[in-house]
Amino acid sequence: MYVQKNLSFKGIINFSGGHLIWITLWTLTVVLLHEFTSSAWMSIPWLPISIIGTAVAFYVGFKNNQAYGRLWEARKIWGAIVNSSRAWGSAVKAFVNDTFLDDKGEQENLYKIHKKLIYRHIAWLYALRNQLLIPTSWEHINQHPMIARVNRRRQKNYGVGLIDDGEIEDVLSEFLEPEEQQELINFKNTATQIIDQQAQNLASLRKQNFIDDFRHMELQKILYDFYIHQGKAERIKKFPLPRQYGGASFIFTGIFIFLLPFGMVSEFHKLGEWGVWISIPFTVLICWVYIMMELIGDYSENPFEGLGNDIPMMSLCRVIEIDLKEMLRETDIPPNIEAKNGVLM
Repeated sequence: MYVQKNLSFKGIINFSGGHLIWITLWTLTVVLLHEFTSSAWMSIPWLPISIIGTAVAFYVGFKNNQAYGRLWEARKIWGAIVNSSRAWGSAVKAFVNDTFLDDKGEQENLYKIHKKLIYRHIAWLYALRNQLLIPTSWEHINQHPMIARVNRRRQKNYGVGLIDDGEIEDVLSEFLEPEEQQELINFKNTATQIIDQQAQNLASLRKQNFIDDFRHMELQKILYDFYIHQGKAERIKKFPLPRQYGGASFIFTGIFIFLLPFGMVSEFHKLGEWGVWISIPFTVLICWVYIMMELIGDYSENPFEGLGNDIPMMSLCRVIEIDLKEMLRETDIPPNIEAKNGVLM
């Protein structure tokens, strides 16, 4: 997530500067053809080009609106995870107690139970984050080799590469018991199985009278909420913005950029001898604006691909971890995740 109020000029150039090169070369080519060849065949009326530009702007605007909707929904999902996680920690401490036990001297054992349930939930957070960062076939990292190379560099400088969070196995080993960690890490969907393990643990605690039926049901409802949050995040991750919108937007923008120099050079030619040369910067600027609109939507539609526009999952996981550890009155509290290069991950 970009945290600066405004993107710097350097950041904008890093994001779209490469496109300025081919846009300028194409515009210059059209101008040279207009000046040094017969220009009659290049006189395209401005009206049809303006109509195409208007249609493309509406279409790209629709795509960007849908892409922003996916991004904002992902943020709301993780906001709900934060709230439910705090509720889980509080409910575990309040509901799992020795009220229904014959032996009231279980305080030390109760703390171990609380810690196990809360730590296992922290493991779920990091497991879910790790699963959501696994690249899908339509994300930029799996596109044409040149696009993939550019985005691997972006991940390193403005994405997940900014944080050395280690291997997921090492992260889970901090919050899960060794035998449990070895079992859970081998599942295809580790996050799902961690919640299931929580449910089985609650059932065991009910049999031991650490919780009654009502409290058991309330804790199980919170686990159900976690499944809901996880499913919503997986829906965004595994179902792309329909390609008939994303792909067509790219094609329409390309057609408009291809035609625009022909209309601009004809219009500016009316201004006099130097008019066609003045058309170059104006044409490049208009093309760049359309390219930027297309790129912003394209990089906003996948909020879990490890780039700077992502939801700051690592930061949110750390916030929850801190809150839950403080609920356990622990003193070894990790620091908050800080933004780097203007990006919070």
